Amino acid sequence: MDLILWRHAEAEDADGNAPDSERALTERGEKQARKVAAWLKERLPEKTRILVSPAKRTLQTARALGLPYEIEPRVGVGADPADLIAAADWPEGGGKRSAVVIVGHQPTLGRLAALLLSGAEADWSIKKGAAWWFSWRRREELSATAALQAVVNSDML
Repeated sequence: MDLILWRHAEAEDADGNAPDSERALTERGEKQARKVAAWLKERLPEKTRILVSPAKRTLQTARALGLPYEIEPRVGVGADPADLIAAADWPEGGGKRSAVVIVGHQPTLGRLAALLLSGAEADWSIKKGAAWWFSWRRREELSATAALQAVVNSDML
C-alpha cells in the first residue's frame, strides 16, 4: 500500500482573533495546491482513500484534487504520527485500498516521514504544499520497509 503525505499549501498568517483552524489558503497557496493536485491526480491509483484534517486550509488543499475525501480529526492539528498511522491503517490498509493520501500539517507529517525512513521520529521539514509518496515494500518474508518513491512541490512543477 502507498501512503502520500501532503502538507497543506501556503495559508494566511495566524490572526489573534480567529481560530487557527479557520486560516485559509493565500492566492499563492491555491496555486500551489492546484499544481501538486494535478501531479497527484495523474498518478493516484483507483482505490485511493483521501483523509483530510478538518482545518480550512487542508480542506481547500484537498479540494484542488477534485476527488472525494473524508474529514478525519485524527490527522488534524496536534495529531502525532501514531494517529496518522492508525487513521490510514498503514501499512495494510485493511486490504481494501492501494493508497491513502493524508492532507495534514507540520510538524506531524515531517515526524511521520522521519519515522518511516529512519525508524525514529525527528523534526523533518515538509515544504508547504509538498507531497511525499511512500510505498510499503516486503524485502523478505519477515522483513518490510517503507520506501520513498517521490517528493514533489509546486516549485518543481
